Amino acid sequence: MTTGRAGVLLRRPEQARTAFLELFFDLVFVLAFFQLSQELLKHLSWTGAIQTIVLLFAVLHLWFATTRLLDAFDPRHPLVQLLIMPIMFGTIVLTAAAPEAFGRRGLIFAVAYLTIRLVGLALAVYFLKGSKAQRSAIRILFWVGLSAPMWIVGALLPAPARVPLWMAATVMEYVALALGFPTPKLGRHGARRIEVVTSEEHFAERYQQFFIIALGEPILVTGLAFSDSEFGALRSAATLAAFATTALLWRIYIHRAGALLADAMVASRRPLRVGVLTTYAHAIMVAAVVAIAVGDELVILHPSGHPEPAKAAVMLGGPALFLTGRAIFEYAVFGRVSLPRVLGASALVALVPAMWPVPPLGVAATATLVLAGVAVADGLRTRRLPSEPPSPPR
Repeated sequence: MTTGRAGVLLRRPEQARTAFLELFFDLVFVLAFFQLSQELLKHLSWTGAIQTIVLLFAVLHLWFATTRLLDAFDPRHPLVQLLIMPIMFGTIVLTAAAPEAFGRRGLIFAVAYLTIRLVGLALAVYFLKGSKAQRSAIRILFWVGLSAPMWIVGALLPAPARVPLWMAATVMEYVALALGFPTPKLGRHGARRIEVVTSEEHFAERYQQFFIIALGEPILVTGLAFSDSEFGALRSAATLAAFATTALLWRIYIHRAGALLADAMVASRRPLRVGVLTTYAHAIMVAAVVAIAVGDELVILHPSGHPEPAKAAVMLGGPALFLTGRAIFEYAVFGRVSLPRVLGASALVALVPAMWPVPPLGVAATATLVLAGVAVADGLRTRRLPSEPPSPPR
């Protein structure tokens, strides 16, 4: 029995479906992904890519952490709804500061990020008194507190020193997640359960919805770039290739593993491991979608433009990164990785040097064809094995 403050606030098992509040919260991240893709487009270099990854990892922390809290709390309760609004507004402030996060707005970004995380977790600890989920919130609060000095010190230092400190701060929490957030006196998460998750169905549905929200970024970029250009044959072909790529991402994502995540968690002896792998996989796939959106804008605005190594790298690297994340996701659900994903990712990476002298439209078409090959291979496998059950790793 749950007692104390949490009694009237906790989500009950019968409330497994996603609530309107959760979908409303997701909308903030459409803006975040758009901002990050635009910054990468402006600074298409290794430095720009690393900085974008650091900021994206931080933004994803906000979604993962808030989603964990909404897994525990009843989103229909007025107090829960009231508490989520400052988190949404803080995320907007953080997103607005992101373009200058490695410049004059570094401290604003860091303070906004830490305020959202620390205050949100502190409130969760308070309101979860009497619930088993409180221990999980305390563990996460401990680790965010450990990373806080790196965020503040990094914000006060020049950009070259800020990058490694902020990267360490973001990576620390992903590592802690894999270790079960070990905390003095509390230990770590049990290997056989996810303490905050109310139901496997809700957990799976939230990740599926978040990836669909992420796909809104290349759709938005494709539409805006096409509307700002002449509707010529080359740009129309580039827009078609960009849309086809997005549609293939959706198709490859939902194929089996995307639809069977909840069943895999129920079947697993170690659902926490499935949850951790799922989180990692989605972080990688969302990063890939941001890169793909950059490639979409490049090819639509300049389909026959001057070939550049950086353009080929982002236009082929994004799909390769997506297939890598999707392979991890497949392993979480089935305990294996299908060969087409490995071959597709390897082919895209291997083709990068060969695509340097090729115009952007040719590079985009190549990426689309590789993804199409993976999607076709998935369809053929489905015909051979129409009812493959999930078998997550032990």
